Amino acid sequence: MTTMRQFVGEVLRARRLAKGLTLRDVSAKARVSLGYISEVERGQKEPSSELLAALAAALDVPLSRVLLDVSALMELEEAGDLASVSSIAPGQVEASAA
Repeated sequence: MTTMRQFVGEVLRARRLAKGLTLRDVSAKARVSLGYISEVERGQKEPSSELLAALAAALDVPLSRVLLDVSALMELEEAGDLASVSSIAPGQVEASAA
């Protein structure tokens, strides 16, 4: 089972790549170390709510959207479906297991 922190990392990475940003770009905008962001994206560290908000702002994505994306992936996993971060299109994730 995938952990929530892994989904958070996958969503953040997908959003960063979709915007064509490097870890260095996000690090500078969020004022968070590049290494720490990398660990968050790989699911090795769980970001605090403040860090998550800073990363969302650096990615120019509402925090609520990031959380909805994570929630959608968790919903798919809980339903037994394959959750794929590649299904996340910039600006939208509308998934329902029902």
